[in-house]
Amino acid sequence: MSGFAWGVVIGGGVTFALAAIAAVYAYERFVLLERRTRHAERLAELGSLTSGLAHEIKNPLSTVQLNLQLLREDLDPHHPSYPRLTNRLHTVHREAGRLSEILDDFLRYAGRIELDRKPIDLNRMLEELVDFFTPQAQVHKVRIGLAKHEAPVVAHVDERMLKQAVLNLMLNAVQAMTGGGEMILSLTPRGREASIDVADTGPGIAPDALGQIFQAYYTTKRGGTGIGLAMAKRIADEHGGSIDVKSEVGKGSDFSIALPIH
Repeated sequence: MSGFAWGVVIGGGVTFALAAIAAVYAYERFVLLERRTRHAERLAELGSLTSGLAHEIKNPLSTVQLNLQLLREDLDPHHPSYPRLTNRLHTVHREAGRLSEILDDFLRYAGRIELDRKPIDLNRMLEELVDFFTPQAQVHKVRIGLAKHEAPVVAHVDERMLKQAVLNLMLNAVQAMTGGGEMILSLTPRGREASIDVADTGPGIAPDALGQIFQAYYTTKRGGTGIGLAMAKRIADEHGGSIDVKSEVGKGSDFSIALPIH
């Protein structure tokens, strides 16, 4: 067989091998996308069912709270058992209110997010958040600093939702610094992304907890619902961004939301 013929055979074999590899890759990608689609459909169905259940619970819960209040008003203040009964009613009413708040948080987390994207200067947005949150931080003896970028940093985002995500991080930082401390907000463009950081001087996060803090209902705080950080992550994901945390026990934590800006 001539050299030309051998070249044709070898070339055909290489082409066939490449075509086979491409076909296998395309099939594996098809299977993966099909699995992801089925998983997304199951999650959407589960979200719809659980949201409906939460709504069904909230309706009778509101009735319970109202009747507890009415019962308290009907009690005779001169009855010997009045203090004991009012204390018990107050306890039940308080816990019913807490359950209602948990359901509200769940409905916000499980509900569908539809973004209203507009070009927003992230510098300005952070300034507004600092102005809004400073009085609450001062009550907890927390100082707030803001490190803006020297030029406007514009991103197409839903400002209301993004503010909620950053505010959740700020609340988390203040709650971590029970004895006061310092919180720094900063904005840093990095290529096609901008990073919004919320750093605190709190006690830090244990290494074994770092992988779980963005999971819904995971919390180490007494009375916490475990939704705030999970909601911040969901909002970042919906914007095509991400959220991360760096923490050192005894020195503090730095939560970072990365957002596309181009």
